[in-house]
Amino acid sequence: MQTSRTTLALLALAATLAATTAQAQTGKTREEVKAELAEAIRTGNVMANGESSLTMRELFPQRYPAVATAPGLTRAQVVGELEEARRTGDLMAGGESGLRLNELYPQLYPPKFAGPGKTRAQVQAELREAMRTGNMMAGGETGALLRDLYPQRYANVKPAADGALQARSPSSEQAR
Repeated sequence: MQTSRTTLALLALAATLAATTAQAQTGKTREEVKAELAEAIRTGNVMANGESSLTMRELFPQRYPAVATAPGLTRAQVVGELEEARRTGDLMAGGESGLRLNELYPQLYPPKFAGPGKTRAQVQAELREAMRTGNMMAGGETGALLRDLYPQRYANVKPAADGALQARSPSSEQAR
């Protein structure tokens, strides 16, 4: 009986300390909180009753003042962007595919410029570095890297600097 009272008293004390600490961390006075609540009620930024998960402003927009928004694009800019999207096929295709027109019908639109890629030697150097450091996906469905699955194998392996990768590439070895 005495043990349960002591336990309850300690739990009550811990709960009181936790609540006091949480209140002390907010840093807002009671008046500031009241002012924020009054502003939220005035602007409709409080949750509506029920299960809708909407704010009062979203449920009843006619009851609240309009929110000032920053000036956006001009009509001419929007029309220009639309024409560019039509030209490049960067518009969503109809239906449920979720694809853009240039993805669905690539032959009808100009190809997108992919930019400069990596050379074969650069890719091979990166592969060797990934194998050396265990920075490769392990087989199976875990999605883990080899260095995460086998930390003892890669414990003393340091990643090479970018210059060291290029120094070990086959093209630089052929130049020697």
